[in-house]
Amino acid sequence: MRSIWFDLHSDSARPSGARLDGLKAQVVVAGAGLTGLATAVLLARSGQEVILLEDRRVGAVTTGHTTAKLSLLQGSVYSEILKRNSEEVLAAYLEGNREGQAWLTRYMDDRGIAYQRRDAWTFAMTQDGLKDLGAEFDACHAVGLDLQQPAETELPFPVEGALRLPDQVQIDPVAVLESLRTEFVEHGGRLFEGVRVTDATSSSPVEVTTTRGTVTAGRLVLATGSPILDRGGHFAKLVPQRSYVTTYRVPGAIPQGMYLSVDEPTRSLRTVPTPDGELLMVGGNGHITGRADYESLAVEDLVAWTTRYFPGAELTHSWSAQDYQPHDRLPFAGPLPRGGGAIYAATGFNKWGMANAIAAALNLSQQILGGSMEWADTLNNRPVQPRTMMTGIKETAGVAGELVKEWATAELKALPDEPPEEGDGVVGRDGVQPVGMSTVDGETCKVSGVCTHMGGVLRWNDAERSWDCPLHGSRFAADGTRLEGPAVEDLEKLG
Repeated sequence: MRSIWFDLHSDSARPSGARLDGLKAQVVVAGAGLTGLATAVLLARSGQEVILLEDRRVGAVTTGHTTAKLSLLQGSVYSEILKRNSEEVLAAYLEGNREGQAWLTRYMDDRGIAYQRRDAWTFAMTQDGLKDLGAEFDACHAVGLDLQQPAETELPFPVEGALRLPDQVQIDPVAVLESLRTEFVEHGGRLFEGVRVTDATSSSPVEVTTTRGTVTAGRLVLATGSPILDRGGHFAKLVPQRSYVTTYRVPGAIPQGMYLSVDEPTRSLRTVPTPDGELLMVGGNGHITGRADYESLAVEDLVAWTTRYFPGAELTHSWSAQDYQPHDRLPFAGPLPRGGGAIYAATGFNKWGMANAIAAALNLSQQILGGSMEWADTLNNRPVQPRTMMTGIKETAGVAGELVKEWATAELKALPDEPPEEGDGVVGRDGVQPVGMSTVDGETCKVSGVCTHMGGVLRWNDAERSWDCPLHGSRFAADGTRLEGPAVEDLEKLG
């Protein structure tokens, strides 16, 4: 599985094996997705000495695999936020997204990066979905986001209702990342790919431990999806979700709007301009990471759905991305508890990371530089509501249940003697410990079947050929290499 965004651009990864011991900076940023790069650029523009560390390559995780809709209309997000928070907090969320959208649009204009203006649509295919549309319309209206309710859409199937917000934006996320990367270096920033942050002290200055030595910084920013340091316990406040994206060559006309359903399974549509013509992008079928029986079925279902409504559609790419849904449905950007006031994090964008990533970067950079913004202050100081607490209790119970279930299953099932078939993986007991065994590209690997974060028993993801943790969303390659999530260590290799 490979994202189309990377195929539209040449590989610019520049990993280096050099040791980093002794390097110093005013700020170290971990994670070179949109949040990390934008934060690094904003700080470098202000004259800060900044080092940016990326475990894999720029955009390797969520930003390089997004549907890349820069939209203020966000499915049913506003009504979900309003169920758990006040109108004041919802208005602050909207204002942060407005600023994020405006900043990124100006940036693309200034740097000559192509993007497309499109209407954003949220649609319902059922009567229950129509009720959700009504709640979303009311929530948006309450904070001054006026939506249209057209009777017709461009979609090749009937809908029960739809909301529309004109003049939104769809982007090429890797083009934006490449430009941010260039500007960061132009301002004197130092970028190191292939370097993983594994720990940090809470002292001042911060001693940042990496896979290539220790770096010293006045401040540390974690822009790693789920924060990789557990001091804030954010892994327990987030639900990791994987969703799937596909692109197609389609004969005939393609809907030009950016569409998202409120019904499950979710359907997300937009166009993708390429040198060989416009493609249709279709995404959806999200689920909690590590809790699907067969991830490949989610991709097959998207293909079947698309070919049903767009006859002759030819699949060109398929991939997946991981997002984190916070219990209160609001992003977090600020200092971590027990970080000595010097460690910051951004997380919880709830599948709307384009505007939210920039909003988080603006928020974090202002906090570090000593400034403030009214909308950010409101979000940063929001109270915890009872409904959010109940959601957290329910999710924690679900995680505990998964932990018990998976350990019991692994203990009951012995590891097979024969290696799995190509593309398959299995977890079983080898002695007293769960072991994962898989065969990928003709090579059979044995690794520990236990997540290095908090001991969850891993499950095989047959679509992406990875080991996924059903607790907090850490993921590992077939050979045990850490891919994403709160874990910082690779799996132990057993043969």
